[in-house]
Amino acid sequence: MTTSMDDLHFFQVVASSETLTAAARELDCSLPVVSKRLSALERRLDVRLVHRGPRRLALTPEGEVYAARLETILDQVRELEDLVTHRSGDLRGSVVVQATLGLGRAHVAPLLGEFTARHPRLSIQLRTTALPLRPHRREFDLAVHVGTPPDSSLRMRRLAANRRVPCAAPSYLERSGRPERVEDLADHDCIVLRENEGDFALWRFGDAGNPRQIRVHGRLSSNDGDIVTDWALQGRGVIMRSEWQIRSHLESGALVRVLPGVPTPPADIYALLSDDVHVPRRISELVDHLAARLPDRIA
Repeated sequence: MTTSMDDLHFFQVVASSETLTAAARELDCSLPVVSKRLSALERRLDVRLVHRGPRRLALTPEGEVYAARLETILDQVRELEDLVTHRSGDLRGSVVVQATLGLGRAHVAPLLGEFTARHPRLSIQLRTTALPLRPHRREFDLAVHVGTPPDSSLRMRRLAANRRVPCAAPSYLERSGRPERVEDLADHDCIVLRENEGDFALWRFGDAGNPRQIRVHGRLSSNDGDIVTDWALQGRGVIMRSEWQIRSHLESGALVRVLPGVPTPPADIYALLSDDVHVPRRISELVDHLAARLPDRIA
């Protein structure tokens, strides 16, 4: 009985997927092929690795052990490859990067393009999502995250400073009045961005010494930051957006900052990595590239 590296990579994808259909999509093959291959692997090991539920799959205790150990093996292989490629100076292999929709589209994607232009033997897959991070599922090699990371087990490096600020179009403020206190936002039409954090409608103000928060309400919400910003530009309500995203609108006067005298807590941009013993050089150099270039892009 032998298990190939291809089998390990295959099960790594299955273990990090919600369903076999999602695994098939990631592996670029049909669902029957994935199901057949998984069954063959289980027969060869003489153990069930996955419970195949109608909505999502779940690893058996044996599958959990297998997935955890294969991560160690694959990390050792990556370290060995890194040692060999370091001698040639070339970066090669692949990197899966996850980022939020807006930041990924506007800034992360161009920077990844720059990096691959400098390293033609490296391939990068960018996944943009509005879903919360799920680091335990190993869905990425590197995540670019806005705000305080949700999982302290991850390695993190700050890439750029950022804050979220409340703002609205002058037409909305003329019609509905300008909030004077944080509590006044409860009486305003607030447009909620359903991205990343679980409690989307809880807006935070103040600093570490005087934190404040308020639950806002409104008729419009979206998981796409560009849509939320467009609604605000149309005068449909107050938004809470990252400075990098709305700076040009504030400078042009299309949006006006609300409660300018009330500070908002940092929502810095971080690179998040799995807390493995070895970080491949292709990933560490990519993080260096993002840290060097991102601040200038969002300034």
